Amino acid sequence: MKRLAVLTSGGDCPGLNACLRAVIRRALLANREVLGIRRGFKGLMDGKIIPLDYKSTSGIINRGGTFLLSARSEEFHRPSGRKKAVHTLKRHRIDGLIVIGGNGSLRGAWELSKETDTAIIGVPKSIDNDIGGSDYSIGFDTAVNTAVEAIDKIRDTATSHEQLFLVEVMGRTRGFLALAAGVAGGAEEVLIPETPTNIPKLCKKLEEGRKKGKRSTIIVVAEGDEAGGAFEIAKKIQRKTNYQIRVSILGHQQRGGSPTAFDRILASQLGVGAVEALLKGARNKVIGRVNGKLILSSLDIAWKKAPKLDQNLVRLAEILS
Repeated sequence: MKRLAVLTSGGDCPGLNACLRAVIRRALLANREVLGIRRGFKGLMDGKIIPLDYKSTSGIINRGGTFLLSARSEEFHRPSGRKKAVHTLKRHRIDGLIVIGGNGSLRGAWELSKETDTAIIGVPKSIDNDIGGSDYSIGFDTAVNTAVEAIDKIRDTATSHEQLFLVEVMGRTRGFLALAAGVAGGAEEVLIPETPTNIPKLCKKLEEGRKKGKRSTIIVVAEGDEAGGAFEIAKKIQRKTNYQIRVSILGHQQRGGSPTAFDRILASQLGVGAVEALLKGARNKVIGRVNGKLILSSLDIAWKKAPKLDQNLVRLAEILS
């Protein structure tokens, strides 16, 4: 294991640079050569390889995004695309590849692992926190804090104008982000893809709250809720009530910003752990932190076995709403 390479793939999130910093420094400490692949799997297919050294890690632990850049690539999901990637790995004599990505990217890494002799270790990153093999993925904690900060500010306006606000956060298929932000932000209701949304019941609850003297209401909506996004749900509520409704879509600001201390530590642990796993001979695994300990799981676990929603947190949201 003389030459290692690392890439970031898919959507960006806070903590990627912290993870890259850890990967680079641990590899150099072990006197291994480390290469960076720019623009994810697209760059791997195109041979966009750069050498990395200690200077590459200077002043990046606090920066959002990824200095290696990222991209999505449909071509990589075809055998012809992966053939190009395998050729790049061989041409640059890369013994170990670290893929920092979400479930889609790690699924791509798993497909690649079946077609190359290069050992691959996946590192989970996702603001949705929907990757198997780890309790938390890089970027989730920062995204939650970003959403909570926005909710706190929106509540000031909602209270001043006695309005109902629907705040939409990311989460096309999973509600981890919405649930955590909703509980921490004191939302009156959290609507997520994992549970059915009963509009009549929701409207009745809103009316009961108004009778009790509530001056403002915040509802957090995951973008993938089965009743629709925030705008669609607002229309459904409007048909049954006379509320003044405002909608706020947080959008891509959840992906950006300086990572929290938690994300910096997690990213550093997973980055170092990924390099050490390769040095010990591991291949085709995903590294995660479960119950406070680093563990290695089969790479396909990352996308086949998504973590379950914390039902205690779901219950807490219902109690406190």
